[in-house]
Amino acid sequence: MTNYINFLTHQLKGWPKQNYYLFYFSLGCQLMTLVNAPITWVTVITFIGTTLGVLCVLAINAAKSVNGWLGILSAICFIIAGFNAKNYLSILEQLAYVITLDIPVLLSANWNVNMAAKIRHFTIKSWTIAILATIVVYLVSGSLIGRFTDDPRPWIDAISFSISLTAGVICFLRFNNQYFWWLASGLAQLVLWFVSFRQGSATLAMAINSSIYLINDVLAFTISPWYNEKERQRVTAQESAYAKSIGLE
Repeated sequence: MTNYINFLTHQLKGWPKQNYYLFYFSLGCQLMTLVNAPITWVTVITFIGTTLGVLCVLAINAAKSVNGWLGILSAICFIIAGFNAKNYLSILEQLAYVITLDIPVLLSANWNVNMAAKIRHFTIKSWTIAILATIVVYLVSGSLIGRFTDDPRPWIDAISFSISLTAGVICFLRFNNQYFWWLASGLAQLVLWFVSFRQGSATLAMAINSSIYLINDVLAFTISPWYNEKERQRVTAQESAYAKSIGLE
């Protein structure tokens, strides 16, 4: 157990410095949002969820598997916030992350041992499948959630859900093209939670969180090992040295 805790602690180290800057910026924004509005159990849960959620996406950006635990914990908070706002597909979105990304990442040796060395790229076939899957999920989920629930924003909710679900699967399969989907997902979530805030169904913290995700996605195209070859080599060397030190290689 001690070795595993040490492993998780190691996973929080060695990120690009921009990731740490973005986390502290996000933490400051969320703290200001929290104290400048009436503090309720929903705002506190949302604050915890957004803080863990930002750490989660930054961990993915840095190709670190600690995102599994961070994703599960933040998902619990976001599910509560989504239910309170009646954004029901945002609840399914978080459950989909847990099922398709967070739990598999925790159980997968490919993610837990030097993941940066195993990054892959789309082919034309992969692009086609991913785009078609996103469109199908959007049409099906939007129709069902609009028909069977009182979700006031079914089609906006469906856009965020379909893109995010596909992104989670692409991420687990270790394709760097996931960040085109994460970028689109961040935009969709920003619209969803801003509209929800304007309609009195959610706190502004969720919209701010989506904007931080967008900044993270832009960073991924520049300094993340998913796209930056020099950073990938650095992280691969770092992880190989750590794996050898604990007997995994």
